[in-house]
Amino acid sequence: MTTINVSNFRKNLFNILEQTIQFNEPVTVTTKEGSAVVMSEEDYKALMETVYVSSPPKMKRKIQSGLDTEIEDCVAENRVDYNV
Repeated sequence: MTTINVSNFRKNLFNILEQTIQFNEPVTVTTKEGSAVVMSEEDYKALMETVYVSSPPKMKRKIQSGLDTEIEDCVAENRVDYNV
């Protein structure tokens, strides 16, 4: 992740935003009062979806169960019925 002070961020705002969007690399902008992170909308939406999906305790357990499943016990992708 790139870090830049607010003065340089201001001077190069357009280019920094273009790079952030194109390469999906967040930028930390520092000020005397603290820092902020600028990220692409695509990354932000993905982050929010991850938070949403992993929030319910049952879903967390299902995800963990899937991660703990041995590969030999998994169903091949071409055999999954997505219409269930």
